[in-house]
Amino acid sequence: MSDMLRRLWDQLPLLVGLVALWMLLWGSLSWLALLSGVLLAVFVTRAFYLPAVELSGRFNILWFLAFAARFAGELVTASFQVAWRAVRPGPPARNAVVAVDLVSLTDIITTATAIAVSLIPGSVVIDVDRERSILYLHVLGVDDEEQVERQRQHVLSVERSLIRAFGSRDELELVNG
Repeated sequence: MSDMLRRLWDQLPLLVGLVALWMLLWGSLSWLALLSGVLLAVFVTRAFYLPAVELSGRFNILWFLAFAARFAGELVTASFQVAWRAVRPGPPARNAVVAVDLVSLTDIITTATAIAVSLIPGSVVIDVDRERSILYLHVLGVDDEEQVERQRQHVLSVERSLIRAFGSRDELELVNG
């Protein structure tokens, strides 16, 4: 396989993601949106070079569906919890910055974990230490060390779910072993 075809193959997930994002932004599944999305994706990946994201090569649809169902449930539950904290009488909730040492050292799992945790209301990732694979989160409603540890375990649980869905075999051994 030529070098150009290999680079295109390596960037295929990024290209597909950019085209899908383009079509979602336009709200159209037309041929024109697809063609303009492909052209734009190729232009963006050539003009703004990023190193290739190394994928593990494995994807477990059952673990991914389990993660998606869990994520949806946590999204709804946390939305109501944060809304209640906003309108309940009494003193404002205490907050904390929590550091979580992740198991995985790969960018894709770290990024997916950070995104999933940030999308659930009540916490947001404020910093990432890529070298040591640490997420720093701002968390609402933390009153004691037990709740800090519960939040830490929750983030690690999200990471484990993502590793089971599409992490490498080595990462999978770490979380299962």
